[in-house]
Amino acid sequence: MTDQTRQALDMIQQQIRALDTILEEARTSLNTVAAGERLVKWKGAAMPLIARHLGRQEAQRFADTKPGPSFSNDLLEELGDDVELYRDYLVVLAEKVKKDGSTNHAS
Repeated sequence: MTDQTRQALDMIQQQIRALDTILEEARTSLNTVAAGERLVKWKGAAMPLIARHLGRQEAQRFADTKPGPSFSNDLLEELGDDVELYRDYLVVLAEKVKKDGSTNHAS
């Protein structure tokens, strides 16, 4: 595993931990509005990190990942669904990086 690959995987793991923290704080504080705002800020901050480590094309795919409509009337559950969407994306991305064994800055 190259240093670039390791750094990309570390960045992805950091982003997953940040998502977990946002959701845990929302569960603790029950302030889903603030957590939703943190999630939006997190995504905005994650995009340039993904671009730097994995290329602009991957960052654009991430940017295009958006939660669908939710009908649960439970704001915490809806936030959890949004976090899970991004978390799943990052987990799949990590698996892709591990499989490919490299990162692609030219994308």
